Amino acid sequence: MLAQLGPAITAGEYPTGSVLRADELAERYEVSRTVVREAVRVLESMRLVESRRRVGATVRPIEEWNVYDPQVITWRLAGSDRARQLRSLTVLRSAVEPVAARLAAELATAEQCAELTEHALGMVATSRGQQLDAYLVHDVAFHRVILRASGNEMFAQLGDVVAAVLTGRTQHQVMFVDPDPAAVTLHVRVAEAVRARDAARAEELTREIAVGALAELDILTPEE
Repeated sequence: MLAQLGPAITAGEYPTGSVLRADELAERYEVSRTVVREAVRVLESMRLVESRRRVGATVRPIEEWNVYDPQVITWRLAGSDRARQLRSLTVLRSAVEPVAARLAAELATAEQCAELTEHALGMVATSRGQQLDAYLVHDVAFHRVILRASGNEMFAQLGDVVAAVLTGRTQHQVMFVDPDPAAVTLHVRVAEAVRARDAARAEELTREIAVGALAELDILTPEE
């Protein structure tokens, strides 16, 4: 039920102010009212709807949604709002990740430096031959390490957000058949800069990655 209702809400099939009544949902999705209540609770936790007794669940305005929830991101990427969602998330990354990389260069442990190098080299190894799923594993892990190694718990919590957008790009084929070689090389250089404790260089290179990601979106999902 959630797999259908969540994407329908985020795609605008239920506009802001729409009321979802338990009996109608139970009939439509052929589930019990108990299942409906549990599904609505999940949607409430994402702030997609607000429940009121004797009224039902009312769809909230998008400004009130928990847009950082990885499931909300996944649903939005699956709908017609994909291009705007990707651009919004990529701009967020461009604001956060360069700073996180600078901090990582100052604070990363030897183990985290080793992880970065491992995943950067993994990206190189899987960047040819249309191995996007394998590449994604290393790409997600690389960025999680950067955010975690920053020592900032707020940045670290964005790991799931970054994972969701990178996964969505791959699943919905908003990627070149093989990743851009220049972008792959930049990841390797970021790992080197962090290991060398070169904070300014790590920040500069990570910003180049973000700029490149936005440029890719201009080609693959141009704004209307």
